[in-house]
Amino acid sequence: LAYAINPPQEAVFLPDEALATSVQATLLASLTHTPTTTPAPENTIQPIENTPLPTATPTPLPGAAFITGGRYETQHGLWNYCAPATLAMALSYWGWEGTRTDIGPVVKPYDKDKNVMPYELADYVESHAGLRAVVRSGGSLELLKRLIANDFSVLIEKGIVIRDYNGKLGWMGHYTVVTGYDDSKSEFTTQDSYFTADYIVSYENLAREWQSFNYIFMVIYSPDEEQQLLGVLDAYADAAASDQIAAQTAAEEAVTLTGVQKFFAYYNRATSLVNLQDYNGAAQTYDQAFTLMAALEEQDRPWRIMWYQTGPYFAYYYTGRFKDVISLATTTIEAANEPYIEESFIWRARAWVAIGYTDNAVEDIKKSLEYHPNYAPALELAAYLGFQP
Repeated sequence: LAYAINPPQEAVFLPDEALATSVQATLLASLTHTPTTTPAPENTIQPIENTPLPTATPTPLPGAAFITGGRYETQHGLWNYCAPATLAMALSYWGWEGTRTDIGPVVKPYDKDKNVMPYELADYVESHAGLRAVVRSGGSLELLKRLIANDFSVLIEKGIVIRDYNGKLGWMGHYTVVTGYDDSKSEFTTQDSYFTADYIVSYENLAREWQSFNYIFMVIYSPDEEQQLLGVLDAYADAAASDQIAAQTAAEEAVTLTGVQKFFAYYNRATSLVNLQDYNGAAQTYDQAFTLMAALEEQDRPWRIMWYQTGPYFAYYYTGRFKDVISLATTTIEAANEPYIEESFIWRARAWVAIGYTDNAVEDIKKSLEYHPNYAPALELAAYLGFQP
């Protein structure tokens, strides 16, 4: 009923570029709290077009390869358990014997949390499973095949269009584990907690769905496999090189793609620039992305994107565009019938602090902690303001 009265796809954020131009310097001067849990602003990255990208050494691959020995887990029966179920499957290939219910309370302590970030999954792997994990962006189908051929399953985040509990088709984020490929059929085999075990996805469809998350991927490995993995990853072993590859891919796609995929290309490039700490370039590119999103047909707008990918908050905050942080967070929060999005509340709180609205910030900090108990960024900001949440 709430979605029928206030359709979330109608909630469009448009950046206040005039404000950004006229008061950016003044607002930056008022920035008194720099979060230690996020990157510091260092706008020193050279333009990506001028940065030579490393190239992987071609390695002959078999026409097909499959990894076996894992255990399937469904996400159904528990609220929004895609991330815990998928991580449990990925860990099972390394002999881990836990289940989704071991992971869930740790990575989503509030049961109805809208999303678990990739870094939260990686943190669980390293702090609870006795294994290691590497998260990179800018992946390719060839890289997926190379990892699988070397017995490394790959957890990826992608966007899928399915019916939500309101019966409406819509875009949303989804994790899956890629465990096989077959060139003769142009198909990947995935372990999908929403659909089924050994769920087949064509190369074309996986590339399209994966694009909406900047081709992000996570590989779990044991410490004694590290050197082998680094060799397989090649250029992707270095995080900055990975982000440069992702930014270049997105720049090329922004020229060739149309519709919602063009929006994702701009959004991806901006996200990679955030990772490279080029916040000015990222903010300008996000401006273009949101303008493209507003021009899409309502049913095509991926209105949930800020649940999963919070790069715009970094870009606007670290360029002094606090009003845009507040506006974007408010749009995101109000579009969700159940706004269990701790990241949006804490970024809005940071922006409130930057412009002197401490009482508003305190309320948002409390909300973020309600939806994610012991959330480190919220506790840090509370300590900075001198109040006990």
